[in-house]
Amino acid sequence: MLTTILLFITGLILICAGGDRLVDAAVAIARKLKISQIVVGATIVSLGTTLPEILVSTTAAFDGSASVAAGNAFGSIICNTALIAGLTQTIRPADRVTASSIGWRCGFFFLVISVMEICGIAKGGYDRPAGMILLAIFVFYAWMNIKGASGEEEETEDMSYISIPKQLLILAVCAALLYAGANLLVDNGIRIAQSLGVPERVIAVTFIALGTSLPELVTSVMSLVKGYGNVGLGNIIGANILNLLLVIGIPAAVTGMELERQTTGVDIPLSILVMAVLFVPILMRKRSSRIQGILLIGIYMAYCASSFRIFH
Repeated sequence: MLTTILLFITGLILICAGGDRLVDAAVAIARKLKISQIVVGATIVSLGTTLPEILVSTTAAFDGSASVAAGNAFGSIICNTALIAGLTQTIRPADRVTASSIGWRCGFFFLVISVMEICGIAKGGYDRPAGMILLAIFVFYAWMNIKGASGEEEETEDMSYISIPKQLLILAVCAALLYAGANLLVDNGIRIAQSLGVPERVIAVTFIALGTSLPELVTSVMSLVKGYGNVGLGNIIGANILNLLLVIGIPAAVTGMELERQTTGVDIPLSILVMAVLFVPILMRKRSSRIQGILLIGIYMAYCASSFRIFH
């Protein structure tokens, strides 16, 4: 058991290290090529911090553990919003948020997840055609980000010191670290769950979801430290959208995905609730409050407690 736990922790470390450096390399390439910073934040950074969830869910799907894939996706949304955003908003509430920059993304998120909830209840999961549709929606989402960023002024800062080949090499190494970490996390996470008698869904929505959300945590905390809390806020909503479209879409398109009743009855509705608690007041007042952060953390603690109480 000790070896299993050590390998599980090693997987978390590899994911955290690989995800953090991958984001840095992706942003460096984008700046070198003079890609708009809005596009970088909404697509490349969010994609980089969501790669662990994508790899874990895809690996789990190939291993026949659909409950891990689904639990990781919706568990990560809850963790990103209730724990990570709740923590940062409690420490330093967002101020002067540009509602237009997150308004359409919030509407997009709520529309997609509502349709996914209806389909999940009606069909008991997502088949391959549904997965392909989610991937097609991701292409549309990426296009909307690029289109919305048109007309943005690019940076005039000298980026001649950035080496594209070097950054591409870093991307490749980080991708390998993420892949190795994802395999260690899934394999040993399932072993720990089985030895403790914990259902796979419970371990997925708690430990694995928290582990794969470490890049979002690192990004949000660093943004907060540097005085750019709104960057972390934007990364949260971008990562949550990618959790729906890619973390669910890729495994569903490859193998299909069945959903447990607990996923459609608790995880998805709670994902909608915490996103509403975080972003509806922000859209109305263009700022958040510590009360929201404290409420979100409380919701996450209650969710974890209830998840572990289920299997007793």
